[in-house]
Amino acid sequence: MSAEAQRFGRLVERDDGRDFPFYDSNPVAIDGRRWLVVVAACALGFAILISIGFADQRAELLPRILFLAVPAAAFVWASQGQWRALFKPVRAADVGAMVVFWLLNLAVSAFAALLVSGGSFDHLSANTATDDLADAGAAQIAAFYVGTGVQLMGEEVFTILPFLAILWFLTRRGTSRRTAILVAWVVTAVWFGAAHLSTYDWNVGQAIIVIGAARLVLTLAYIRTKNLWVSFGAHVLNDWVTFTLALLAAT
Repeated sequence: MSAEAQRFGRLVERDDGRDFPFYDSNPVAIDGRRWLVVVAACALGFAILISIGFADQRAELLPRILFLAVPAAAFVWASQGQWRALFKPVRAADVGAMVVFWLLNLAVSAFAALLVSGGSFDHLSANTATDDLADAGAAQIAAFYVGTGVQLMGEEVFTILPFLAILWFLTRRGTSRRTAILVAWVVTAVWFGAAHLSTYDWNVGQAIIVIGAARLVLTLAYIRTKNLWVSFGAHVLNDWVTFTLALLAAT
């Protein structure tokens, strides 16, 4: 059955003829060895991010840049320079999609948090990313937003590259495109949620279910548009609005 015949309906995938890159040798073939290097680079970039910490937001730019740069460099090599296939021009419809998926993410995350907490949000751990930042100077706050922007792109790369690797692995072994997408979608959401365990004091339910649910929505933005800019934009809206509200509340 052709890839076109295995597409999800218009509610999930746009009827624009776009398909995921690389899993079917388009624009180039990436073999299993190269995919392993890419996924390992994603893990290495994450290890650098969580093992090198600085109190100064300007110094914190270094691990955040490496978190993105290490897997990005591996992928540029693996894709033989065809990395741009992950990104498409941003149109008005894409900007609208960023907003829609941001709002959907808020709703899904709130529902998941309600389920995990049983209605008592005291059981959940707070994200401490903006702690003490309100009293910092303008340079520190600017470095925080730049750094988190870089980190959020790193988080998209950390998720979408393994998603494409799983898609390649499964379809190569005869799994249907739709089934492979669903498996890659769920597995990478768990992978992303697990990466947040230390952020939320090893609260497994919060990291895997709440953060994992949020990741399902953000990855769905990529599944629908095949454009990493859209999932990144929704992710930036989600986190930067949250960070800004927290900063304003602390002043």
